[in-house]
Amino acid sequence: MAFNGGPGCGLMSYSDPYSSVDPHRARHSGAAPDDYEPGFHTNLDVPGWAGPTQPVPETEPPYGGDTNGFADTTQLPVVSPRADRRPRDDDPDPAPPRRPGPGKRRAGPGRPPTTQKTSRAGRNLPAAIGVGVTLGAVLLVSLYTYKLAFLGVLALAVAVGIWEVSRAMRAVRAQPPTIPLIAGGVLMICLAWYAGADALLLGLAATLLAATVWRLADGPKDFKRDLTASTLIAVYVPFLAGFAALLAVPPDGADRVLVVLIGVVLSDTGGYAAGVFLGRHPMAPTISPKKSWEGFGGSLVAAAVGSAISCYFLLNVDFWWGALIGAALSVAAVLGDLFESMLKRDLGVKDMSHLLPGHGGLMDRLDSILFAVPTAYLLLSIFAPVR
Repeated sequence: MAFNGGPGCGLMSYSDPYSSVDPHRARHSGAAPDDYEPGFHTNLDVPGWAGPTQPVPETEPPYGGDTNGFADTTQLPVVSPRADRRPRDDDPDPAPPRRPGPGKRRAGPGRPPTTQKTSRAGRNLPAAIGVGVTLGAVLLVSLYTYKLAFLGVLALAVAVGIWEVSRAMRAVRAQPPTIPLIAGGVLMICLAWYAGADALLLGLAATLLAATVWRLADGPKDFKRDLTASTLIAVYVPFLAGFAALLAVPPDGADRVLVVLIGVVLSDTGGYAAGVFLGRHPMAPTISPKKSWEGFGGSLVAAAVGSAISCYFLLNVDFWWGALIGAALSVAAVLGDLFESMLKRDLGVKDMSHLLPGHGGLMDRLDSILFAVPTAYLLLSIFAPVR
C-alpha cells in the first residue's frame, strides 16, 4: 500500500512485505528483496515466520515521527494468530474426540495400554498349544481305540476344510458349489477307506461332475471361474486327505498315520524354534515373510531325527531310511504351508477362518498334513510295504 503524504513519499512506492511495521505483514513468506542486507534482527516469535525484520530506527523519521497512521509495533509482544478470537455462531462444530478401537485401551496415568499376548512368530502361543494338543489327542484316541471313529473324524475335517476354502473363495467373487463338494469329499474319503486308491480317483471324477452339473443351474456368467475354484477345492482338500484313509486301512495303519503326524509336528516345531531364534535369511518373503532358511534347516533336522526313531520302532524301518522319510515329509509339509500361504495372499485373507483359537481355521493346520500324507503313502509303500 503506497502512502501519499508527508516528506519522503518518493522513498517507497509500495508496501514493503518485509517490514514489521504492519502486523498483518509479519507472516509474509515471500523471498527477500534484492537490496536485503544481512545482519538484521530475526523475529522468531511470530508463528510461521522466521525471516528478518527491518532494523529499529535510532532517530525519528524525516516526516516528524508519524508512521503513516500506524503505531510503532516493533516493541509490542507478538500474539499468535486467532489466539484472542471469540467463537462465532457460524463456526463449524468441533470434531468429537476419537475413541480407541474395540479391545484396545490407550495409555494414561496408572493405565497401561492393553496388548495382545502373542509370540515372536505372531501366534497366540498358549491357545495354539492347547488346540494342537486337543486335536492330536482326538486323532490318537480314534486311531488306537476304534478305527471307524478315525474315519468319522477325517470325514468331518474334510467337510470343514471344504467349507473354509469355499468361503474364502468369495473374496475373489468365486462361488464354488459347496454342497456337492462337501458331499463328494465325504464320498471320496469313504471310497478310499473301503475300496482303495482307484476308487479315490473315481470319487474325484464323480465330485467334479456333480459340481459342474450343480453349477449349470446358475447360468453361464463366471462359469469358468467357479468351475476352476471347484476343481482346486476337490483336489486340494478331499483328494489329498484320502491318502490318510489309505494309510490307516492296513493292520498297522495307526502306526503309519502316527509316523506321519510325528514327522509333520516335529517339522513344524523345529522350523518354528529355529526360525524364531536363528532366522536371518527369508525363504519366501513374498509368500510367507516369517519363514527363513534357518527355520527350514531346523524342520529338516527335527523331522529326520524324529522319523528315524519312529519308523524304526513302529514300522521296523532302518534309521537311514527313516531319516530319509522324515526329510521328505518335512519338505512336503513346508511346501504345503507355502502353498496355502500363497493361496491366502492371492485371495487377500489372513486365515481361512477363525474356527481354532491361535491357529485360524482348520485348513491352517491341515495345510502341511495334506501334502505330507501322499508323500508318506508313496515312501512307506516302498520302504515298509504292507504284508
